[in-house]
Formats: sequence, C-alpha cells, structure tokens
Amino acid sequence: MTPDWIKELRWSDDGLVPAIAQDGASGEVLMLAWMSREALERTVSTGEAHYWSRSRRKLWRKGEESGHVQKVRELRLDCDGDALLLVVEQVEGVACHTGRARCFYRRLDQDHWEVTDPVLKDPSTVYGSN
Repeated sequence: MTPDWIKELRWSDDGLVPAIAQDGASGEVLMLAWMSREALERTVSTGEAHYWSRSRRKLWRKGEESGHVQKVRELRLDCDGDALLLVVEQVEGVACHTGRARCFYRRLDQDHWEVTDPVLKDPSTVYGSN
C-alpha cells in the first residue's frame, strides 16, 4: 500500500519527479537526478539516495559503483509538489561521475562554458572508464 505522503507528489507522465541533491554542510547544489516511486521509497527506508536512471532505465543507489554514497539528512517537497530536495552528506565529497564535487561544474562565460571545478578523483579509478 502506498503511504499517504507519497500520494501528495505530482509525478510526471512517465512516473518520475526531479530530485535535487544539496550538500547539508555547505548548501551547494550537487546534482539533479530523477526519482521513481520505488526510488523514493527506498531512499526513505534506507537513508541513502536512490534514483531512477533515465538513460539506463533502471533504479540505482547513488554510490553503488563509486562508493560516493549520499546519506540523506532531510527530504523536502517544493510548493507545487513536483520536485524534491534531498539534503545530503556526500561521502568522499564527490557527487559527479566526472570525479568532481558537483555536476554543475561549468559556468557560462559570455559565449562559452567555462570549467570552474577541479576533478577530485579520477573517474576511471572508480568506474573503470568514462
């Protein structure tokens, strides 16, 4: 049986909701991912972030391959009920598959994207190849 609180979310037509992960200590936005009902239920039951991979079409636990787990400290729903905010503790400080602290590592500088954040961990040592 679906819990009442999960029924309050406004899911997209494909059964997903955007989920923003924010570092609980610094307040920085780490990444945007998607959650299915199952991903959200697993996140709540385990205390670790689970997401739905649209490209791989499967459920995944953040850090299942890399070890860069997101421990969820707080879960928030936006005013429209169609987006989630996960306040997390990012294990080893790397949220992005590129080996950076966050996925938003490029900033628009006039007419091009400037890379602003350094690679903290070589992704090939964590994921095999990238």
